[in-house]
Amino acid sequence: MKTGMLGLALLLTLSTAGRAQTADPATRELIEKLLARIDSLENRIAQLEQGKAAPAAPVKPPAPVGPTHEHDQAPSPSAVTAAEAAEPSYPLLKISGFSDVDFSASNLHGPSGFGAQTLTNAHSGFQEGQFTLHLSSALSPKVSVFSELTLTGRADAGTGSPPAAGFNAEVERLIIRYDVNDYAKISFGRYHTPINYWNTAFHHGQWLQTTISRPEMTQFGGSFIPVHFVGALFEGQTPASHLNLNYDFGVGNGRGQIISRAGDAGDINNNRAWLANAFIKPDALYGLQAGGSVYHDAINTTTGLAAGEWIESAHLVWQKESPEFIGEFANVRHKPINGGVVSNSQAWYLQTAYRLPGAGKKWKPYYRFEQIHVPRSDAIFRPVVPVFSGSTAGVRYDISSFAAFKLEYRNYWRRDLPSFHGIFTQTSFTF
Repeated sequence: MKTGMLGLALLLTLSTAGRAQTADPATRELIEKLLARIDSLENRIAQLEQGKAAPAAPVKPPAPVGPTHEHDQAPSPSAVTAAEAAEPSYPLLKISGFSDVDFSASNLHGPSGFGAQTLTNAHSGFQEGQFTLHLSSALSPKVSVFSELTLTGRADAGTGSPPAAGFNAEVERLIIRYDVNDYAKISFGRYHTPINYWNTAFHHGQWLQTTISRPEMTQFGGSFIPVHFVGALFEGQTPASHLNLNYDFGVGNGRGQIISRAGDAGDINNNRAWLANAFIKPDALYGLQAGGSVYHDAINTTTGLAAGEWIESAHLVWQKESPEFIGEFANVRHKPINGGVVSNSQAWYLQTAYRLPGAGKKWKPYYRFEQIHVPRSDAIFRPVVPVFSGSTAGVRYDISSFAAFKLEYRNYWRRDLPSFHGIFTQTSFTF
């Protein structure tokens, strides 16, 4: 290419020398411009060969003709993009979902009693799982909203007058939170009560948990602990000498007259429920979590029973999957308001799991043993919480990073109810 340029330059030079006397001034000017252009191109080629070429200057559009004003000059696309990146547009809404499809076969062939407990309907066959939506939205750099909505199939769909709907819709959680800093976060709304580990670690999306079933003491719709809480929460965390201390302090409505429900429409008495929860996650033992909580409320049931309620709980968790270990204990103390026998009911469970190594890493076998003890003196729990003992064994297979298949065997015993055993399968997923 360079040789061609030199040849052209030589040709033009000779042509110029031979015709210099006869060429008119316009022709001579054109030849000089061509020679200057050739010199420029040769210099450019030399720079490119040495790898030192400077980027070409951008071509600027011609200046507008006539007077201009600031509002007439629209920003370039690149300038708009940079501004948007620096200043996000609020609100920023994100949506995720969970659901599952289940199959069961057991020795029972009808309702098992204790309405909302695990075995509400023990007929064998397929069941559409709970459909769950998580919606989170940032309202500003420090203010955010989170909600969890569920749709659950009804066994009595189409019956009654007016006919019952096919699904129950529920607002499980609705929280607005202001993050002052890592040490202080203030929120208001409807929560999963932070008085034990499982209730706040694993929510309604069953893909999140290793097993199909939840421990009996933390069943949604169950009565042993108040699963939901409506009120205000102050939470935060601090390094605390590498212990990573997390804490929660809350005040709210507590249980409703149906003690399995929260006080969504208001408190049933003039005594607010309150709770305190703390746990550590030390750096030196990454994966370990240990903590405890205390909860207090005054209960008034539909049967006219009234009692002060204290709940103390503790948990120890190893969160790594090889192995995984979860252990919890809770004591619920009821003291009748008008005098009577003070009762203490206890529940606990131990669950272990292990994700297989190497080629078997998609497989995760697990086992859980649990018990609930309710004394005959506990007039509030006796009608709704059975004495319980149960074993659960199964295996989880991760089909992908967002879907899992689970196979589970359960063997349950409840006082005053038939014993129960059955096989359960579930395909759970998130999207």
